[in-house]
Amino acid sequence: MAAITMTPHELCDLRMLAWGAYAPLEGFLRREDYLAVTATMRLSTGALWPIPITLSPREDLVPSLRHAPEVELLGPEGKFIGFLQGPELYKVDQFAEARSVYGTDDEGHPGVAALLKGGEWRLGGRVQVLFGNRLLLPPPFDSRPSSPVEVKRAIAERGWKTVVAFQTRNPIHRAHEYLTKVAMESVDGLLIHPLVGETKRDDVPADVRLRCYDVLINSYYPPGRVLLALFPAPMRYAGPREAVFHALVRANYGATHFIIGRDHAGVGSYYDAMAAQRLLLSLGAQQLGITPIPFENAFFCAQCGQMATAKTCPHPVESRVELSGTRVREQLTRGVLPPAEYSRPEVAELLAESYRADGNGHSAEALTAAR
Repeated sequence: MAAITMTPHELCDLRMLAWGAYAPLEGFLRREDYLAVTATMRLSTGALWPIPITLSPREDLVPSLRHAPEVELLGPEGKFIGFLQGPELYKVDQFAEARSVYGTDDEGHPGVAALLKGGEWRLGGRVQVLFGNRLLLPPPFDSRPSSPVEVKRAIAERGWKTVVAFQTRNPIHRAHEYLTKVAMESVDGLLIHPLVGETKRDDVPADVRLRCYDVLINSYYPPGRVLLALFPAPMRYAGPREAVFHALVRANYGATHFIIGRDHAGVGSYYDAMAAQRLLLSLGAQQLGITPIPFENAFFCAQCGQMATAKTCPHPVESRVELSGTRVREQLTRGVLPPAEYSRPEVAELLAESYRADGNGHSAEALTAAR
């Protein structure tokens, strides 16, 4: 039988498809849906969906896949996981896809680089997973709720009716802590939902981030009002389109509200900082199935003596403490702790410990075991 060995990125998508996290998708996109999503952010049915979720087979596999009635799905290590039913093989214009989805075909963009590396062939079809245990997350991720069923159960056990979700791929700094706490004022609970799938090499590893989230939640959030769950999707850095994707999927996880901050899912200077907010607000809660909550960029104001945004702080920019993730990584690499105005000291120390453990500023990514 024809078979395809998935990349770690594709395995993340298969996991999310099998769990129903990507509903209404039941599999990797066939050509008609691929073209519709790329051009209009909608499936051929008209349902809102902004990101093409596809398999990218190698050129040498094309002859065996061309007329296959089914295709075996193998994990990156070659283990059989399931089938792709009713497979459809088709060619795409990678650069046109890049411009539509990412707004650029610049190979310096990490999402575009990954897209172009995958080649020009795509494979779609409904997924049937026979070895779901091979989609389970390894330690230390296996003890956290990660599927929509698990997260919805945890929400129900807490008796929450309204839940605000916070997407992150970084440790939570003071500005993000401020946003989440403001959002918590009007809902029953907060879902901190970090992405733990494939990310850029220089992003903080997921196992390190989990320790940071735990110490922050235990020390600075009220007991019983925060749920830490995992979002094992890959990061695409697609800016506004990925913001829509993140909102739709969080609705599948049971969230009723979604925090959308500055430059959501952005990278470098590829996107206007408020483009994601404008897109989500233009679509609205009815189309998204979740209520977007937009926030201005937050900072610590030395004169106010607290976190604030331009909407609440009257003081000049010179009073603001604003540090980028890149700047913080540079400081940690040099052995310098971020200031308390940027990061809680307990979190800063965990990050510094991680950077000391590896001279490059990287620790081993525990999620690699899931590949």
